[in-house]
Amino acid sequence: MYAQMVETGLKKVQTNEDMSAEEQAFQARIDAGVKIEAKDWMPEAYRKTLVRQISQHAHSEIVGQLPEGNWVTRAPTLKRKSVLLAKIQDEAGHGLYLYSAAETLGVSRDELLAALHSGKAKYSSIFNYPTLSWADMGAIGWLVDGSAIINQIPLCRCSYGPYARAMIRVCKEESFHARQGYDIMMSLAKGTPEQKAMAQDALNRWWWPSLMMFGPSDAESVNSAQSSKWRIKLFSNDELRQRMVDQTVPQVEYLGLTVPDPDLKFNADTGHYEFGEIDWSEFHNVLKGNGPCNRERLRTRVKAWDDGEWFREALVAHADKQAAKKAAA
Repeated sequence: MYAQMVETGLKKVQTNEDMSAEEQAFQARIDAGVKIEAKDWMPEAYRKTLVRQISQHAHSEIVGQLPEGNWVTRAPTLKRKSVLLAKIQDEAGHGLYLYSAAETLGVSRDELLAALHSGKAKYSSIFNYPTLSWADMGAIGWLVDGSAIINQIPLCRCSYGPYARAMIRVCKEESFHARQGYDIMMSLAKGTPEQKAMAQDALNRWWWPSLMMFGPSDAESVNSAQSSKWRIKLFSNDELRQRMVDQTVPQVEYLGLTVPDPDLKFNADTGHYEFGEIDWSEFHNVLKGNGPCNRERLRTRVKAWDDGEWFREALVAHADKQAAKKAAA
């Protein structure tokens, strides 16, 4: 998922004894599968958790355009360029849907972006890696967006209505992104030896960061347990990561490529693939801002915001002018 290690602000999972009468009624609605809407009463911890998760998700969609934008002018064909542009446009739209969903919780978009630009707010660790070849466009679509879909489809059933409804369209478009990525990888894998080597190199570099996207094991996490109780989170990080591996390994084999994990093996008893240990020190280092592209990504986002100030001011001035005309009429 594009939101990682989201805190609830609670030190333990709330039981009925810990809840007020209002909180018990709120939990009963969630347990009954009733969607929570923006004007409904909700616990402050629930609201803050959603703000953190949805805003981090939105930031990830916006920052996620940057690694791909690097290859728009270098796409191998006009068709590939137009498809990549459409994908980047989709990501911008996803960010807007999600910022709008976050705003229903009483926070302004300016506040959310200020937190991103100051470095206070996080975005997905995956977007702090460089895109070194055209094959990376395939690996991102196939592995990164494919991993996102695995996590985001359950979010269509999450308890907060505006978030769940936004995710329906996002997931439809992400499925296109994953197919686009796999199509690039298939073309390269069936191409010249050099092209196939390029595809393998991209898989080697993006495989482990894609597994890290789901976050560390949360079996003992109070935050994840509470988010699950609120039906903000429907599956554990480990469950989702396992789905990604089980889904992707046969696709790798079909391409004639090799998963860069010597410990990978299929367990016939469980019906799942077993995989090697993930280097979580790398994940935490990237989250702390020490990844290959953290500073570049943030610097680019801040510059884009500053460069667009005149346009935002023009939009406000135009809106004020139209409002004044309407009032005068």
